[in-house]
Amino acid sequence: MATTSTHVNTRTPWAWAFCGAALGLLLATVGFAPAVWLVGGVQAASGGHVLLQDARGTVWNGSSQLTLTGGPGSSDSSTLPGRLAWRVQPGWGQLQISVFADCCMQTPLAIDLIARWGGVQIRMQDQRSQWPALLLTGLGTPWNTIRAEGQLAVSSQGFSAQWIHGRLALQGQLQVDAIDVASRLSTLRPMGSYRFVVAGGDTPRLGLSTTQGSLQLNGSGQWTDGRLRFEGEASAAPERLDALSNLLNIIGRREGARSIIKVG
Repeated sequence: MATTSTHVNTRTPWAWAFCGAALGLLLATVGFAPAVWLVGGVQAASGGHVLLQDARGTVWNGSSQLTLTGGPGSSDSSTLPGRLAWRVQPGWGQLQISVFADCCMQTPLAIDLIARWGGVQIRMQDQRSQWPALLLTGLGTPWNTIRAEGQLAVSSQGFSAQWIHGRLALQGQLQVDAIDVASRLSTLRPMGSYRFVVAGGDTPRLGLSTTQGSLQLNGSGQWTDGRLRFEGEASAAPERLDALSNLLNIIGRREGARSIIKVG
C-alpha cells in the first residue's frame, strides 16, 4: 500500500500542472479572441441584415466597418462612413459594452447586457447621435425604393429592453428625428422633418409625427403579444400633391390625397 500511495503522490503535481496549463491556454484564447469571431455571430443574430466587415482587434476591444444589407439573397447594402469601435468588459452576470462610431457620435454609447432568469436585459446610457438616412437603403425594400436622404438624430432617455420568457418589456424613451428628409421619388427637397418615438411601459407605444414640411406623416401603434401594430397616414399639402404623388403611392394604400399606413 505504501508503494501505491507514493505512485499517486508523484503523479498528482503533473496532473495539476496540466490542468493549470490547459486553463491558462483557455483564458488566453478567450482573452485574445480575434474580432472576426464576432462577424458570424452578429450576422446570424441579425438575420444577415448587419455585417461587420474588415474586423480588427479582439472580441473585447476592436473595430470594423458596419454594413446593412437586405438579408440573404439581397444585392442591397450600405456601409457606414468611418469605423465602428467597441470595448467589452465582462462582470458578474453581465457585460459592459462601449460602442463608438467616429462618423456619427460625439461620445461612446454605454450598454449593460445583464443576464436575467429566463432572459436578458439591455440598459442604454442616455445618448445623442446623428446618422445618415441613406444608410437605411441597404436594408432593401422599401428603403431602397424610397432612398431617403437627410439626417437621423437619435436620442434616448432611461431606455432599457428586457426579454423574459419570450416577452418584451421596455422602459424609458427612444426618439428618432428625421431631419430635412428628401427622396428620389419626389422633386421636392426637402419634403419635411419627422419624429418617431418609442415609449416604454406595460404596453410599449410608438408615435410618428411631423415637425415641419409639405409631406405630413402621422400615426401611432403599440407592441402587444409579441407583435407590432401600427396605423397612420401620409398626406400632402394641396399645392405639393403633384410633387409628392409618387411617394404617396409607395408609402401606403392610396385613398385620394392621402395614403393609409398599416403594420400588423
